[in-house]
Amino acid sequence: MKAEILATGDEIRSGALVDSNSAHISQVLEANGVAVIRHTCVGDDLQALVDVLHEISRRADIAVVTGGLGPTVDDLSSEAAAVALGVELVLDPEALAAIKAWFAAHKRPMSASNRKQALFPAGSTRLDNPLGTAPGFETAIGGCRFFFLPGVPVEMRRMLDEQVVPRIRSMHGARHCYRIRSLSTFGLPESVVNERIGGFAAHFGDLKLGLRARFPEIHIRLYGSGDDEQELAARLDAAARWVAAKIGNRMVSMHGRPLPAVVGGLLRRHGATLAVAESCTGGLIAHQLTGVAGSSDYFLFAGVTYANAAKRDILGVPEKILTTYGAVHEETARRMAEGARRIAGATYGLSTSGIAGPGGGNAEKPVGTVCIGLAAPRHAFGRRYRFFYDNRSTNKRIFAATALDILRRELLKADGEIHGTEKGSDTGS
Repeated sequence: MKAEILATGDEIRSGALVDSNSAHISQVLEANGVAVIRHTCVGDDLQALVDVLHEISRRADIAVVTGGLGPTVDDLSSEAAAVALGVELVLDPEALAAIKAWFAAHKRPMSASNRKQALFPAGSTRLDNPLGTAPGFETAIGGCRFFFLPGVPVEMRRMLDEQVVPRIRSMHGARHCYRIRSLSTFGLPESVVNERIGGFAAHFGDLKLGLRARFPEIHIRLYGSGDDEQELAARLDAAARWVAAKIGNRMVSMHGRPLPAVVGGLLRRHGATLAVAESCTGGLIAHQLTGVAGSSDYFLFAGVTYANAAKRDILGVPEKILTTYGAVHEETARRMAEGARRIAGATYGLSTSGIAGPGGGNAEKPVGTVCIGLAAPRHAFGRRYRFFYDNRSTNKRIFAATALDILRRELLKADGEIHGTEKGSDTGS
């Protein structure tokens, strides 16, 4: 089945609001075996809406429309659907009663204009909204099944899950199932990832593969469908193992988990703790790590030691190191990591010091240069990397991810020493 998504409203069309709804709907439809072939956005113009509804009806089997179900004059989705169908708008008494009940429950007066939200094209099926005042509706235009949902994201998502997805599944038949397996990688360009897994179709022709760049990670998506859920799961597992073998230790997670969660899982697996000293990343590593639930089990300390004086006085980096090599140097980064580890009494210390830009670089240390330090129980080191971005935020993100990946691979090496092999996936899950 083919699907299209239509976002309506001048705010979306003009860019005043970001259309997060369409991205979410695409992900949900894909997870249920429906190929999304097009996204469209139309402003608050009745004829334009009618025209695009007709266009979609000739191309797609399913369409999800968001927005335009409110009480104001520029909410035109119901009217546009009625015009496209050549029918009248009809008052739904149950919908009107639910709207009145919502206002009563929230102790707010109901405007006469809210009555408009209970008007639907004749012959359509109401989709109840448990969170707001705008019900949706379902109707068929030509050979396409349309689902009209409110634009408020929390309302749309609830209705999509509870009312639209079950209807879509019924179109396939109850036994057919769909699964998506997501694998995350870091440290290889998308083109290289694509080359390494180029033979996928020859081995797993019944599955579909896709790549998605989620900077700074590359995610590999495996799609499958079938009537036997266990057989499908086994097939996806086999495909994931094949992909992991091709990617090697650049495979971060065979379950799509991001770097901070994978690192946290590995630290927990080892019963290890971590302290971080950041300069150029400004606390980004600490923010990402503490964004993982349960991180207090292993995360002990973070210091944003931006100035050289802070590196010297707090972390104990010798003044001679700073004057001889400067803040952005492998030896400085190593000493920073050792200082963070010592202060917190942690198993590992991790540090960053670099030039995020757009200014501050020179011929020896251009913008995009970062030195990362790691202090482990039996050794410590500093390494220099150069990235070719001129955007400060982008550089900070790639610096932080690179530091976390260094720690991830160090923890995997410890796994290899314990278990006799180095794993290329998230053994900490």
